Amino acid sequence: MKQSFGYPESVTPAARRAFDSELGTCLGLFAGLTYALYSWAAHRVIETGVPARPAMGLIFGVAGVLLMPVALATGFPILSSWSTASVGIYLAVIPMFAGYVLFGMGLARVRASTAIVLTLVEPVVAALLAVVIVGERLPTLGWAGVGLIVSSLIVLTFRWPLRNDRIIRSRRNDDRPITYLVHER
Repeated sequence: MKQSFGYPESVTPAARRAFDSELGTCLGLFAGLTYALYSWAAHRVIETGVPARPAMGLIFGVAGVLLMPVALATGFPILSSWSTASVGIYLAVIPMFAGYVLFGMGLARVRASTAIVLTLVEPVVAALLAVVIVGERLPTLGWAGVGLIVSSLIVLTFRWPLRNDRIIRSRRNDDRPITYLVHER
């Protein structure tokens, strides 16, 4: 059976789009899961007393080693020309290295769940920069997504008044404060 672009000839374009959409959704969910796992693991390592920069270096070093089989299997396409290599170097140094070192420093100061919620601002900023600087046009659905993310962040960060509840502050064995919410009846 003859194939084109990885699909058998008998597969219709609509079936291809549906499969690609489902695959993209699954890969997006997997990326979100692994990002949450990475943030949790980084926070746990930093909580043990390892400084943020070595902790992040360790995590990214292990990730780099785990990605080597992919690079070997694909033939290192990033090294195919100077222009692709320079883009790769820029991406490695500015958004990855600097961004994740700063993220690691933040993880040393806040809970992993708070840091993950705050990273939701990134796609909003990227979309707004694309509109303002590059002249992109964001469709109505995109603006709705921006609105949902911003409203979600407001709901998650706003301190709602407590009703019939009181907060008891305590300390764990490592003298770090922990808050318990006790429901009064």
